[in-house]
Amino acid sequence: MKERFLVKGLAGKKTLKGVIPVFGGKNAVLPLLAATLLTKAPIELYNVPDIEDVKRVGELFEHLGVSFGRVAKDRYSINTSGISNGELNHEIAKRFRASIVLAGPLLARLGQASFPHPGGDVIGERPIDIFLEGFQRMGATLTERDGSYHLEVKKKKLQGMEYFFKLVSVTATETFMMAATLAQGKTVLKNAAMEPEITSLAEFLTSLGAKIVGAGTPVITIEGGTLTGTPKSFMVPPDRLETGSFLILAALAGDTIEITNCNPGEVEVLIEMLRRSGVSLTVKKNSIIVKGNGKVKNSSLSGMNVRTHEYPGFPTDLQAPMTVYLTQVKGESLVFETVFEGRLNYVHDLVRMGADISMWNPHQVMVRGPKVLVGRELESPDIRAGLAFVIAAIVAKGDSVINNVYHIDRGYEEVEKRLRAIGVDIERVK
Repeated sequence: MKERFLVKGLAGKKTLKGVIPVFGGKNAVLPLLAATLLTKAPIELYNVPDIEDVKRVGELFEHLGVSFGRVAKDRYSINTSGISNGELNHEIAKRFRASIVLAGPLLARLGQASFPHPGGDVIGERPIDIFLEGFQRMGATLTERDGSYHLEVKKKKLQGMEYFFKLVSVTATETFMMAATLAQGKTVLKNAAMEPEITSLAEFLTSLGAKIVGAGTPVITIEGGTLTGTPKSFMVPPDRLETGSFLILAALAGDTIEITNCNPGEVEVLIEMLRRSGVSLTVKKNSIIVKGNGKVKNSSLSGMNVRTHEYPGFPTDLQAPMTVYLTQVKGESLVFETVFEGRLNYVHDLVRMGADISMWNPHQVMVRGPKVLVGRELESPDIRAGLAFVIAAIVAKGDSVINNVYHIDRGYEEVEKRLRAIGVDIERVK
């Protein structure tokens, strides 16, 4: 039976207080797990979040012949020396998009990879032609049959390439960067993604012996060859999107809340926007304190225009929580989603809760606030909008039911327990 959250709203009161920790990042751990396929050396990753997408990767690893097991609460041991094939289990792989990131390392190490069209959140068109084109540019032969993509390198060695991304893609940048480490010759990736997860992956690959220059900039150069490094362990960085979501909640409903185990520099754009809106923040090295003191009303906070953009711009994955924020503060705010078509579809449910939101087109909405939200029964449509609904339910008047919690579990570990610790009345039920 599908699980759901029952949330009792605070009716706009700023009563939440305490400490809420940030766990390891979903968008960071998945490429790190994929990168372990490039080496036979045993590896330990720690600060690994206990989320559904990590469990799905573990299931894919099992079908590949990879040893993957938890050795402590947040620590996993991976040994790929027994890998037997490059075919991803189709039923598992098509359930989440990150599965395609495994294709690059498999193709580079084994000379072949097979996978279905990846699935995941319903947030608009997410084509994979960039991946297929890049693999073919590196010397792979592509065939399609039975609803699957089959890639093979006849010489079992990919070739370096120069590739310009027509659209910035985090997963494609990660995938080509990994594949290039075992390719022959030099690979240059231009208009590459600059997200912190790219830098983290490059650091891990470098610890394996890869030669990478420029990670975190628009041009990344990889000198291919062999990987001889043997890192004992590697830490998954904290989830910047979790940090941002908790920060937005604290700004709306916090008395005084400290968000710990985070990297504030990775959410600098959000911090600056909230400060300009009127939120009182104190930023430390690994934590952020929101000082609401229960006195500042949301009606005294100001709205703003939000335009999503690739890093270091405003993250598309924080767009839904930020839209909830804008329903509670003063003035008109334009939200412009530039990355994914369809990612604003959730606003119809916020309108059902009482929000004043006008959809201009699939990419733009106008939000007018502040408006009192009223509890409703909601269906979580994807990871990020799902957590946005939790935030909306917390600030609303009355009770809310949020169905399809699986989507939220894909990206956030035991989020309800951490929310209860700061005073949220939330319960998980079947």
